[in-house]
Amino acid sequence: MTDLYGLPIEGAEFSKACGGSTHPDGEACVTLAKIGPDAWAMGDSKRPSAEPLRFTTAELDAAGIDPARFDLSA
Repeated sequence: MTDLYGLPIEGAEFSKACGGSTHPDGEACVTLAKIGPDAWAMGDSKRPSAEPLRFTTAELDAAGIDPARFDLSA
């Protein structure tokens, strides 16, 4: 099993997808970057300084998150 938090994300190119709904503070968007063969980093556009969470492709699938929505391929 890969240590997702052991993988470097420096230089990872994050793509953004927005939910389409607006919030009083602005639209909520999620960022996603592929950081390994079966590893992803997901961040919050409203909290760019927060450490991105990391997931496997299977975990993204289970959550219904399709990397294609971010113009990324699994």
